[in-house]
Amino acid sequence: MYLKSLQLIGFKSFAEKTTLEFLPGVTAIVGPNVCGKSNVSDAIRWVLGEQSAKALRGSEMADVIFGGTDGRKAIGMCEVSMTFAEVDPSTLSLPGVNLDFTEVTITRRVYRDGNGEYFINKTPCRLRDIQGLFMDTGIGRSSYSMMAQGQIDQILSARPEDRRMIFEEIGRAHV
Repeated sequence: MYLKSLQLIGFKSFAEKTTLEFLPGVTAIVGPNVCGKSNVSDAIRWVLGEQSAKALRGSEMADVIFGGTDGRKAIGMCEVSMTFAEVDPSTLSLPGVNLDFTEVTITRRVYRDGNGEYFINKTPCRLRDIQGLFMDTGIGRSSYSMMAQGQIDQILSARPEDRRMIFEEIGRAHV
């Protein structure tokens, strides 16, 4: 299973519908300051269920919705969809839901009034369903599947025994 695409609509600095396509393997997002790299990682954490606006570098959840610019009006909602390809149905399980697909798309949408929705393959669901879907896969809002620059610095500067514990935890999450 690998991350195939990430689609953002009205999420932070991504006012227009933007789709990022990924290939299997290690993916790194690089670019100059203020180009949206952190917003991409925030979008991934958000669609996977992050509930803390502070963890997404905001003061309230409405801060993830494009707020407008001098030349462009604010948007009333935002949506992020994340598609995984080459899915082995035996690795994902959700009681009572047929997941016999080779691709799975999870979507989160939030409106400026605070209402929000979650979807699995365009079918409405609960956050708990998305969390359950990826349980024991190593994919989650705070997993080692996605590492920020500060986390990499932390690993590199850790004592050897602490670094070993981190790598053992990563190994257990991806077995």
